[in-house]
Formats: sequence, structure tokens, C-alpha cells
Amino acid sequence: MHFALPPRKTSNPPPYARTSRTSSLRRRQLQFGAIIGCALLVLIFLISHLFGGGAARVPSGTPEVVIMTLMDEENMTKEYINKIKENRKDYAARHGYATFFPSVSDYSIGSSPRSWALLPAVRHALTDHPHTPFIFALSAHALIMNPSLNLQAHLLSPKKLESLMLRDKPVVPPDSVIKTFSHLHGDRIDLILTQDAEGLSQGSFIIRRGDWAEFFLDTWFDPLYRSYNFQKAEGHALEHIVQWHPTILTKLALVPLRVMNSYGVEITSRGGKEVMYKDGDFVVRLVGCEADPNRSCEKEFDVFYNQWKQALGK
Repeated sequence: MHFALPPRKTSNPPPYARTSRTSSLRRRQLQFGAIIGCALLVLIFLISHLFGGGAARVPSGTPEVVIMTLMDEENMTKEYINKIKENRKDYAARHGYATFFPSVSDYSIGSSPRSWALLPAVRHALTDHPHTPFIFALSAHALIMNPSLNLQAHLLSPKKLESLMLRDKPVVPPDSVIKTFSHLHGDRIDLILTQDAEGLSQGSFIIRRGDWAEFFLDTWFDPLYRSYNFQKAEGHALEHIVQWHPTILTKLALVPLRVMNSYGVEITSRGGKEVMYKDGDFVVRLVGCEADPNRSCEKEFDVFYNQWKQALGK
């Protein structure tokens, strides 16, 4: 007896007549999720660029320069301080700059000489004026004598700065083996300083805002240096770090003293008559007056203050 064999199964089954409802729903969910993800990425990108990323927006009216002068109210009369402020404010108003007058007592410097307060004062100026590119730190015992000089044209423009920079010059004259670099460009400079015949002269300097400025000020104010009892306190500490930290030297420009730091008295060891103030100079500084018991900063200041007032016709 023969039985019919069952039909063979094909290896190519016929296609389904309709798509599974479950897989179609899954596809739509994935597509919707992708759209939401893309939208979130676009939103994050826009928010980061408008509020958090990119270059910080500089508010309208931000001054290009802040003139910072540290006041030692315990050792200066109120009249003296007011005259200093008058001089700075008059100059700032002419050129759209701002002024900042912190007090030595604002800062904790422990047992270090009071002059060390200069460094946290500069940091304070940078913090209070977060968009201003330059801080001009000028000693209280100094006057701006030529208010017609604009700092950008007189010193800060890269081309002008390059024409003034002292290249291949011993950092601490006369025989320091460490010299200023000869290849630096003006737009790469973050610290503008002067020197006299004895060494660096930090009574008048300009520093550019940025990460380097913070590094430099932190290094200069290091507690280790403050504990060394340098004879000239922060002055000798500055000479030390400039000579032994190439990172600092590569951002430094030395300019001739009379560009921004002429002396009001003749001191042979510091350069004599060559560095003394002459009519038309930008600044006159009464270098060393606060450390010499035979001198009076205020009386010396009044001589130049009266000249300045007379020149302004006040």
C-alpha cells in the first residue's frame, strides 16, 4: 500500500502580507527620539555660545586702562592723598580711563614690608575691572605731568612699543648675564617696565590682563620670596623671578626710564641727571623718598603738583 508523501517545505517562505504593527511603532519611537536628541544638541550649542562660550562680550564704555595707585593712609596725610587722586582722575577723564585707589590696609601681608601690598592691589584692580585689558600701576609718590599723552599712542600700540623696547639689555645692570630678548614682538608683551642704573624700577609699570598676568603676580607674591627679607623687598624679588623664570622674561619689555618713570631727584647711583624729569616727560616719580628720613615725599610732591596745576591753568 502506498501513502502519499507530505509536500516539501520551501526554503523561501512567502512574504507576510502586512508589516508587524509592533516593529512599525518601534521605528516611529526611534525616529522621534532622534529628532528630540538633535533638537537638544542644537539648543545646548546655542545656549553655550550665547551665554557661556566664545569670547566674553566687553560691555560698552569699558575703559582701555585702569590707573591703579596704592595709598598708605597710615603714613600719608589726607591732603596729600587728595592731591594724588586729583592728578590721576584728571588724566583718566581726558582719555576715557578709570582710576582705582586701594589702601595698604586692605590687604593681609603679615610681617612683610608694607610695600608688598602692591601685588594684591594689582590683582584687586584686575578683579574689579574684569574687562579692562591694561592696569597701569603708578606709585603714590609720582605725578602724571603730561596729560596730553595717550597711553595707546605713547606706549601701548605694538608698533610704538617695539620702537621703544630695550633689546639684549642686562636685566640688572651693569653686568647681569640674563638679558632681555632681542626677538620679541610688541603684541606678545604682557608687562612693560623700566630700569635704572641699579636695577628694575617697579614704581611705574603696565600689565596686560590674562592668564600670564595671574601667574606672574602669584609668582611675585609667593610667600617664600616674602620670607627672604630682600633688602628692597618686592623689588629684589622681581629681579630674581625675571632673571630665573624664562616664562616671565619672554613677556617682558623694558623701555627707557623717562618714557614712563622719570625721577624727580638726582641720585647718582641710579642714573643721575640722565634719568631726571624734563619738561614734556609723561611721569615724574620721587623715587626713594619714603625710605629716606631726610626727605619729605609730600613736600617734594608739592613742587611738581604746583607746576602741573600751573600748566593746566588751574
